[in-house]
Amino acid sequence: MKARQTICILFCLTQVIASAQKSPAAPLFTLMNGKQTGISFLNTIKENDSLNVMQYEYLYNGAGVGIGDFNNDGLPDIFFSSNTSADKLFLNKGNLQFTDITRQAGVTGNGGWSTGVSVADVNGDGLLDIYVCHSGKYSNPEQLSNELFINQGLKEGIPFFKNMAQAYGLDAPGTLSTQAAFFDYDGDGDLDMFLLNHSNHTYNPFLNTRKVRATPNFEFGNRLFRNDLDAGGHIHFTDVTLKAGIINNALNFGLSVTVSDVNKDGWPDIYTTSDYTERDCFYINNHDGTFTESLDRSFAHISKYAMGADIADYNNDGRPDVFTLDMLPEDNHRQKLLKGPDEYDQYHLLLDSGYYHQQMRNMLQLNQGIDEKGNLRFSEIGQLAGVSNTDWSWAGLLADFDNDGWKDLFISNGYLRDFTDLDFLKYTVADARVAAIKKGNYNFKTAELVSKMPSNKLNNYIFQNNHQLGFTNKTADWGLIKPSISNAAAYADLDNDGDLDLIICNNNEPAMLYRNNANELLHNHYIKIRLQGVGSNTKAYGASISLTTADGIQQYQELYPVRGYQSTNTQEIMFGFAAQQAIQKIIIKWPGGKQTVLENPLPDQVLQVKQEDATTSTASPANRHLCSAI
Repeated sequence: MKARQTICILFCLTQVIASAQKSPAAPLFTLMNGKQTGISFLNTIKENDSLNVMQYEYLYNGAGVGIGDFNNDGLPDIFFSSNTSADKLFLNKGNLQFTDITRQAGVTGNGGWSTGVSVADVNGDGLLDIYVCHSGKYSNPEQLSNELFINQGLKEGIPFFKNMAQAYGLDAPGTLSTQAAFFDYDGDGDLDMFLLNHSNHTYNPFLNTRKVRATPNFEFGNRLFRNDLDAGGHIHFTDVTLKAGIINNALNFGLSVTVSDVNKDGWPDIYTTSDYTERDCFYINNHDGTFTESLDRSFAHISKYAMGADIADYNNDGRPDVFTLDMLPEDNHRQKLLKGPDEYDQYHLLLDSGYYHQQMRNMLQLNQGIDEKGNLRFSEIGQLAGVSNTDWSWAGLLADFDNDGWKDLFISNGYLRDFTDLDFLKYTVADARVAAIKKGNYNFKTAELVSKMPSNKLNNYIFQNNHQLGFTNKTADWGLIKPSISNAAAYADLDNDGDLDLIICNNNEPAMLYRNNANELLHNHYIKIRLQGVGSNTKAYGASISLTTADGIQQYQELYPVRGYQSTNTQEIMFGFAAQQAIQKIIIKWPGGKQTVLENPLPDQVLQVKQEDATTSTASPANRHLCSAI
């Protein structure tokens, strides 16, 4: 009886805390009109008999978005990749006003099927570059060559670029690529690159399984490139995939790659997701240029059709947590309508074949630290946290959207046509095949059949962190009420007002820019930190920052901007905290191990901090040799 009373009391307290969280009277987000912002981007998917989802299953996976300040004016610009038309670059003019500079900048692309976007200063000259992945149903290696647009500086006030992928050894011709992530995996001070790829057809997971998994396939398998210099002293990337211990085979259907120092040993680790039967990979950095794949040592179970992912400390315990997305609907109707999880026999057959414990739902993996055997361990709490069922989900982004000091969760959602609709598969397809055969047509057209496939626009999701290991669905309250077919998404403070705005890419509808109204409505504080690295890693990718407020709450973030799905987020690190709080200390840990410690900085400002001035001593932000306010 006492136990029951205790549970009831704890439940009531949790509800009181959740209801006491500050919510804005008006929506937190405002959907901006493209005519107001100047952003005009539409990712169009046109199907015909030679190109449709029955012939290329990743037709509806969408294109990417990359955020970066390409002209170094302090305003984040936006690059969109496109599946069927030209890529686009929009220059931020301030106050959420953008100008299309695609042609002047020279980044229209090669006309191939563009997918993920990675933004980084690849050559270390202080200017951000753009790497665009390519995929699609092509036989021409030119259209399946990735592009690396190296920033050449300003020309008549406009940044312009030159595609140097082949010269740098990063074009990867013939490869079906989803996303790239630049990071310094070997600690030599320059940016290396992990390339996430996928197969072009589904393999029988039980046919020659051991042989297929043990045979490298550099078109479909993931790859790792080390940043080197050639004989002439020019940057050239070397493929070190197998040497570094990266799993590479044709069963791979990579949909996201996320880099993080998950075990906090000062070296970046990697988490990759894989669609279909092949399991995700979790690579622990061995500090010697190699990785150890450690999924089964750290995770009890994972998502089955894993899509986008993010790694961030969402419960403020200083340890990065892992979030992966899948395709389990929220409501009972769609759960019964669409393809569900594997049946018992199929599940165990896959498990016995080495594909691991996989369930078809979003997974929130809570970092529990190192166990007695020296392994990093996670507890999966997605259902407990209330974020396991969000339908056909793509980008998951953990970020503090209401500036209360706790990371919230955005999830993009939607699929152009319900490819796994059981009624369509069991009846519409079967009836069409029978009718065609009766007419003597054994190769009946599929475009007409695909047009009969059900299509549903769905809401994206946004959840507020309830400070109790879980989240509260705030989709309607926070203004994300427009149904869409969304894929890639990214966040950045686009108008420099101290809160994170959202860019969301859609299929067959214009991209959406949501203005965040947190500072106007909630009056919480923020502090934004722009890092300046040394050597070739000019943006200090891999740095981590801990912020502690006077009441002892600690926040932790890392600068690895590729996260979510096919996208690069802001290179700035921003913290929010409640109006009654004050910052006690900020600790910046730079790549290579040095630290900068800032005590009692004032709120609501932008700090520019340089790695070259890093010390291990405590200093005030008033000391200009450590940082400067902007």
